[in-house]
Amino acid sequence: MSEIETLARFIVPLGQQVIDVLEITHVENGMPLLRLRIREGKRFTIFDIDPITATQLGEVMTRWGLKQDDHKT
Repeated sequence: MSEIETLARFIVPLGQQVIDVLEITHVENGMPLLRLRIREGKRFTIFDIDPITATQLGEVMTRWGLKQDDHKT
């Protein structure tokens, strides 16, 4: 059994994909994971990411986003 908490939901403007960010805590061992669930029409892609990988991914995405000043609205 797992506890699930929704942290955020985004809709991508270009393709209308829905991205849900969820925190999953496994009750058996207390291990927290970050779940990224991407819905494209009827298709789902799900990634369960450990805290270290989530930190690394977040840093890369933040650096990339900050470099894109010319494209911000």
